[in-house]
Parts: sequence; structure tokens; C-alpha cells
Amino acid sequence: MNEDNGYWRANLRLMLVLLSIWFLVSFVFGILIVDFLDQFHFFGFKLGFWFAQQGSIYVFVILIFVYVWQMNRLDKKFNVREEDE
Repeated sequence: MNEDNGYWRANLRLMLVLLSIWFLVSFVFGILIVDFLDQFHFFGFKLGFWFAQQGSIYVFVILIFVYVWQMNRLDKKFNVREEDE
């Protein structure tokens, strides 16, 4: 039972970190501080606009891959396998 608690605690910690990054990129960078970021340019676009339109999508896709990679590591660490039905 203690091992299950460690697995789920690590899983929740990972989820909270990734959701925090998602919130930061989409809401904070894309909405709250967009005017401040617009004074900088990235690939010819204002940085705030880039985050709101393209950057957040790239970050979301990267977060998916990071989640899969980290969950595979957690599964190996705690010897958790998906069972065939």
C-alpha cells in the first residue's frame, strides 16, 4: 500500500507541475502579460502574439511528450504495468 501511495503522489506531483506550466504559458503569457511581451520579437512576430497563437500549442505538445516519458519512468520505478484485458 505504501508503494501505491508513492506512485500516486509522484503522479500527482508530475500532473501539478505540467498543469502549472500549461497555465503559465496559456493564461499568463497569452493573456495577462501579452502587452509586456509584445515589446519583444520572436521570428518576426511580437512575442505575446506568438505565445497566444503558436507558442502555447508547441508547449502543449511538448508537455504531452514529457508526460508520457515521465510516466514511463514512474511505471518502471514502481514496477507498474498495464494489464491486457
